[in-house]
Amino acid sequence: MLRIGVLVSGGGTNLQAIIDKIESGFIKDCSIVTVVSSKPNVYALERAKKHNISAVCIARKDYASVHEYGEALIEHFESYDVGLVVMAGFLSILGENFVRRFENRIINIHPSLIPAFCGKGYYGIIPHQKALEYGVKVTGATVHFVELEADSGPIILQKAVYIKDDDTAETLQKRVMEEAEWEILPEAIKLFAEGRLEVEGRKVRIRDK
Repeated sequence: MLRIGVLVSGGGTNLQAIIDKIESGFIKDCSIVTVVSSKPNVYALERAKKHNISAVCIARKDYASVHEYGEALIEHFESYDVGLVVMAGFLSILGENFVRRFENRIINIHPSLIPAFCGKGYYGIIPHQKALEYGVKVTGATVHFVELEADSGPIILQKAVYIKDDDTAETLQKRVMEEAEWEILPEAIKLFAEGRLEVEGRKVRIRDK
């Protein structure tokens, strides 16, 4: 049984997508054992509690450094024997200590087709705004393993979403979530839980069942 810890900072729509796929049986042999928010009073914590999942706020502002924050997260996740950390709309920086402790066991969802519109400062609605400003015809979402540099880790899955002529950043953000993020994040967790992901340098190979 894979024990999952989820990091959140907002409403938790990706968290809900994961919960739904576990409860439906699409993702087997795993459970979310704890949800941690970097901000207090976000709706993601309420979503977790509605499904009887431990939900706490470990606020970044309460720690003097990224390293100290990482140590607090490490202590919490290890107390729950977490085998996979999922960043589902988590907006705080993870320190080297945390990334090293859970190497190749942290995955993140990013709202663009990496390497486009990613890296430091590209979060929330910003990647969608930049995609529209640049005039690209296709955007999407990417699930990747987490390394120290933002959005730089090996890519697990990507899904494209076509941009419409009348799209705004808000309508594009909604479609990318519904058509891409909510599909490929649970799928990546499923592949990890089944032991089908192999990391070779920058490449992630998906083994057949």
